[in-house]
Amino acid sequence: MKKKLLWVLGIVVLVILGIVGYFVVSDLNQEAKLKEELDGLNELVNADNMDLDLIYERLDRTVTKGDYAKVEESFKNYLKDNFDNSVVIVNILNDERITTSLTVTNYQEDGPDFIETKEYLTTTKAQLEDCLTKYKEFLTYDKAMSYIEDKDLDSYYIDLYKNEYVGDMDNTITEDDEMVTSINEIIELLNNTEEIIDFLIANKGSWNVEGENINFDTNALAEQYDVLLNKLS
Repeated sequence: MKKKLLWVLGIVVLVILGIVGYFVVSDLNQEAKLKEELDGLNELVNADNMDLDLIYERLDRTVTKGDYAKVEESFKNYLKDNFDNSVVIVNILNDERITTSLTVTNYQEDGPDFIETKEYLTTTKAQLEDCLTKYKEFLTYDKAMSYIEDKDLDSYYIDLYKNEYVGDMDNTITEDDEMVTSINEIIELLNNTEEIIDFLIANKGSWNVEGENINFDTNALAEQYDVLLNKLS
């Protein structure tokens, strides 16, 4: 009877070890899948010619299961929101209206009241300022961790997210950061452009367009206009 009991206990122990081993191997496989997925996503984002459709396709899918899926989805949601904001910034910086607002063509088409130009300048500056705030916020530890805080995960998975994917963030984005510099330069350009447009609106009865040139009724106005233009360089 004693031998039979020991034999049964031995089988139970083997079953338990087998179950534990299964979950250990399964977890290792899930973690490997997660690493492979995020490494591949990182390569796509840093490619010379980014494929936006493929990047968003990767961000919208989930290749892991269980708690690892929660980690994957949390980090991908963080990346997607960050990426969305960056795409808006790039689209604004590449908008040709930034450089065409002060052309003779625009003076003729939208002057002398420049309603559309003023709306564009105001809206674009507000968008850029909002995007700049978000850009700085996304690159902070607190923002990155906020995406996983409500997932009801064990400390192991939170530490995995924090140590492997978030990394070191000191909550400080310097003003010489390339993106920050680019945005601030465009905001300054838009402010100077708006100053010129406001000048033209205020003196709308004192200038006209002839060919490729803008002419003012007085030399004083022409000199003021040139001073404003020089601020763009």
